[in-house]
Amino acid sequence: MGFFGFLLLGLIAGAIAKLIIPGRQGGGWLITLLLGVVGAILGGWIGGLIFGGGLQEFFSIRTWLLAIGGSIVVLLIYGAITGRKSRI
Repeated sequence: MGFFGFLLLGLIAGAIAKLIIPGRQGGGWLITLLLGVVGAILGGWIGGLIFGGGLQEFFSIRTWLLAIGGSIVVLLIYGAITGRKSRI
């Protein structure tokens, strides 16, 4: 998969992860892109450890499930970090 394909995968996976997680998450499309790409990398790495293969082809269901799963994890971590700011 090429660089732009990976960016597109990350953007779409991040957007789907935002739709799956209830509540309102902060960040615009740039944050969604970054979290989606980081989530796709995380999902590919975890998939490589567990299943013996990571992200392979753009149109593979396995690639999408790993990228979306990784994006959900990254989005939950991002929400936990940014949601606990106290107002003084």
